[in-house]
Order: sequence, then C-alpha cells, then structure tokens
Amino acid sequence: MEFKDYYKILGVDKTASQEELKKAYRKLAIKYHPDKNSGDKQAEEKFKEISEAYEVLKDPDKRKKYDMLGSNWKQYQHAGTGGADWFRDFQNSQQFGGYHFSGDFDDLFGRSGGFSEFFQSFFGGGIRNQSSGFNMKRKGPDYEASLKISLEEAFHGTDKEFNVDGRKIKIKINPGIEEGKKLRVKNQGGESTTGGERGDLYLTIQIEKHPLFEREKNNLYYNLDVDIFTAVLGGSKTIQTIDGKKIKVKIDKGTDSSKILRLKGMGMKNETSRGDLFVKINLTVPKYLTAEEQKLFEQLAELRK
Repeated sequence: MEFKDYYKILGVDKTASQEELKKAYRKLAIKYHPDKNSGDKQAEEKFKEISEAYEVLKDPDKRKKYDMLGSNWKQYQHAGTGGADWFRDFQNSQQFGGYHFSGDFDDLFGRSGGFSEFFQSFFGGGIRNQSSGFNMKRKGPDYEASLKISLEEAFHGTDKEFNVDGRKIKIKINPGIEEGKKLRVKNQGGESTTGGERGDLYLTIQIEKHPLFEREKNNLYYNLDVDIFTAVLGGSKTIQTIDGKKIKVKIDKGTDSSKILRLKGMGMKNETSRGDLFVKINLTVPKYLTAEEQKLFEQLAELRK
C-alpha cells in the first residue's frame, strides 16, 4: 500500500491555509464530480481521492497527525515497542480514538463509495497488544444491489423488507424518489475480518415500467385515446391519476390528434412540490362501418367540399 500525498492530490503546498484548501478542493470537485462524468470510472476514482484528501486536511487534528507521521507512517505502525508506543501515545495525547466518517447517503462519501485502504489504515482506529503489535480494525466490504419498485410506490413512498446474509433489513423510501437514486444503509454490508464494523449496503432504485404513465422528473405523460366523434363535437373522457383519483378531461370541439393537455399538479410529488400530468390526445378512427354509417360519412364528405 503506497503513501498518499494529500497535498499533491489537491495541488497545494503543505503551508496552504484552510481557505486555499477549500478553493483547491472545490475546483477539482466540480471538474471530477460524478454527475458531470457519468460512467467515467477514472473521474469517479479521482473524485473520491480528492474528497478523501480534503476530508483529512480540512480537519486540524487529522492534518497534524498526517503531517507528523508523513511518509514514515508505516515505520511507526510496525516499529515494535518503541515506534508503536510513540504512535499510541501520540494518539492518546491528541485524542485520536478511532477516526471514521459518517453521514447520509447524499453526503460526499456516500456518493463516492468510502475511504481508501490507506485512509483506513492511517485513521481507522487501531488497537495495540503485546503479541501482535499494531493491528488496524478495518471496515467490512460494501454490498451493492438493485431495488425494484412500482411507479405508485415511488409516488406514495413505501417501506421495503428483505434479507441480507440472514439479516432482515427494512428501509423507508420517501415519496417522489427517482430512477437511479442510490440509498446507503449503514453497517448492513459484509462482515469485517479484523473486528471492525460491517460495510455498508448501497441500493440503486429501479422503477418498473408503467402501463399508462411515462415519467420525466416530476412530470407524467399519458396517452389518451379519443374517438373521432368526441374530437369533432367535443365532450369529456375519464382517466385515473397516479394517486388513484378519477377525473374528467375536457375535450374541446375540433381537437386535433397529438394535442397535449396540461393538468397542473397531477404528476409526481416530492417533499416541496408536485409536477404536472400531460395528456396527449390520440385520435382513433372507426375501423368497421355499417352500410348506413359509410353512407353518412360520404354525405358529410360531400358537405365539406
């Protein structure tokens, strides 16, 4: 495992101020952010690396420990009694009791997938004993999986239960969740082999195809079949919205096929707002006419000449 030069990663000097660190980090984070580099694994790793570097250097205590040990960190970790005692005493004097990062999935490291092995070894919170020297407790592996839900479940929100390694896990899905959203379930991943905490479980939301609605962000789209008579003479059609309500859609006289009607506030919802429902008119033409109907259409055609 190689030493990580966090200053070099951020492109700053070791004397850089907190403001300079923040400025350098923000510039790089914007450049390599996953949302701007979808599917680019190299950019994703770079983003994780600069995020890890900033997580250490922005914290005065972590930065002090990092600067004091520097590239010689391994010699203090494995130096035996003298070196390890110094490392332990340094931890105790600075109150370095088990560094870790925690937060919701949407925070920085929830998106990028966690710290490197170097970070875990350096700040992971070690214990020392007489027989084995310095031993790091490392976090278990993360698990990733897809979770399918219906569009109605995405609209209303839902609770889901499933088993992982014999453990029953229940998660809450908030109303309005979007396709591709990742959820982090802390400490529900793989078990650590070194006595550390479990890894995390990452769930990617997949929304099943709906027979009636298509979704675009918080808006919904619906194809409504309208017969030629209603389109010409006007009238109404009843449809059911995503939340189960039945409403009448007014069809004006002379409505053309492909006309789009906007029903405000009838789309998907989130915590602060609700999208719209767009109804596209699909004009249907009768396929089988009786002789009398055929004659009436011919008469109508003559009148329109």
